[in-house]
Amino acid sequence: MTQHPDLIIRDGAIRTIDPAHPRAEAIAVTGERITAVGTNEEITALAGPGTETIGVGGRTVMPGVVDAHNHIRLGANTRAVQLAGAETLDEIRARIAAHIAAHPDADWIEGEGWNYAAIPGGTPTAAMIDEVCQGRPAWLFSYDVHTVWLNGAGLRRWGIHAQGDTVPFGRPEYGPDRRPTGFVRDFAVLGIHPIGQRALEAVLPGYGKDAQYERVVENLRAAARFGITTIVEPQNGIGDIALFQRAREEGELRSRLVAALMFSPESDPDDLDRFTEAKRAFDDDRLRVGPVKLYIDDVVEPHTAALLAPYHNHPGHGETFWAPSEFADLLLRLERRGLQAFTHATGDRGIRTVLDAVAHAREVHGPRDARHQIVHVECLHPDDIGRFAELGVVACMQPRHAGPDLVAEWRENIGPERERLAWAMRSLADAGAVLAFSSDWNVGEMDPMVGIYSALTRADLTGQHAWNVAETLDLDRTLRAYTAGSAHSIFAEGDRGTLTPGRYADVITLSNDLDETEPLGILETSVELTVTGGEIVHRTRL
Repeated sequence: MTQHPDLIIRDGAIRTIDPAHPRAEAIAVTGERITAVGTNEEITALAGPGTETIGVGGRTVMPGVVDAHNHIRLGANTRAVQLAGAETLDEIRARIAAHIAAHPDADWIEGEGWNYAAIPGGTPTAAMIDEVCQGRPAWLFSYDVHTVWLNGAGLRRWGIHAQGDTVPFGRPEYGPDRRPTGFVRDFAVLGIHPIGQRALEAVLPGYGKDAQYERVVENLRAAARFGITTIVEPQNGIGDIALFQRAREEGELRSRLVAALMFSPESDPDDLDRFTEAKRAFDDDRLRVGPVKLYIDDVVEPHTAALLAPYHNHPGHGETFWAPSEFADLLLRLERRGLQAFTHATGDRGIRTVLDAVAHAREVHGPRDARHQIVHVECLHPDDIGRFAELGVVACMQPRHAGPDLVAEWRENIGPERERLAWAMRSLADAGAVLAFSSDWNVGEMDPMVGIYSALTRADLTGQHAWNVAETLDLDRTLRAYTAGSAHSIFAEGDRGTLTPGRYADVITLSNDLDETEPLGILETSVELTVTGGEIVHRTRL
């Protein structure tokens, strides 16, 4: 007996991302899988009485987005004052004042999204916001979630009074008078570590487990609306897996999810054994645990990325969190356990330290398809471009991070002589590296259309002020990086990332034909249908 498809999508400008059959008009889905790809005539002939047929009127149909780096557990906090887009200190103060007026009984002023470029000198101080906070403690995340801005009451609440005082979620900065400035560095390394997380959960209203679960659910729903059918959540503790299990049990896990586990110099060495066990316990195509998130350096804006030469406007060149030999040894230990590493590296010295460690692992362990990732790859030395492909290292990058409206402080710190290889997407692709693109939500917008536009233009969201356009990509390579490239980066290219018969029916349809859409029009493009494993999880109009 012939089995007819459950779903047919026809009349599409279908980009399969499959080089063997790159374009099509229609696809058929049976159960969880794609069963046929071809012309309208070929595919509609397969329909039976129970087949749902959806015509998309010439719009783009493509594989679901594999968002290779998306912090769905952390962003965004609905209790927080939103500071993204505030261009001056006065605007930041005005938003805080409005938030206090709207939430007069809040115990804390929680905020997120401030940009270093909005702060005089690039580094905030408690005194800048003490008056507007009216005695309430304030906790404000930078847009990259790597630093925290506390006011005087916030410093006192955390017991930060004088040089030498420490907290589990970061490294407070102190002034010449040995008093805390209100600026706390290295949050992403320490604060998202389980020890730091427990401290936050005990004090900040927005960090309790119920509040975190609310964020997870809202972000999962947003991911479905944006056509993201696989999410890589890059930074978790073992205890955070319960949030994703709960979402799955309650029918909220609309996308597939890969959860990476955080390991830092402060971690218990036995955590690697626990990670190995978690990898065995959670290993199906809906919820998988296993990659290990590492940091080799921090970020350029507060001069904490590790550079080969000093900063353009600062005497230091940043430090690595691990000595090169220690990091190389750690990578060997991960490989012996069959664990993949996702390593945050933004500075050229940080990137080189990771590449050197992978090269050492290949010398010790021999050829191995490890697919370690370097995440962000912001400031790259020309001598290291070809090493990604040579070593099989994936470049996990976020095109929106290179937006000219976000990088003023970055460019000033790095200096013009190193700008040429800032977010060197095209240079890496030309050299054969696998690119895995992502949003880095909520550092950047979750909507993949913003990232696609950014990769094509290197412009701000008004279409102006493009920079370093030699590193733009064409549409084909951009879409591949958001689909097949990201699937490859998590060893999932055999079942997702292309619209190929036999692979999961993770499919999206857009409101436009991207081939016929000007770059600014991409920002107005929406996802009209999201299908994950043959199940429609988001639908508008169609």
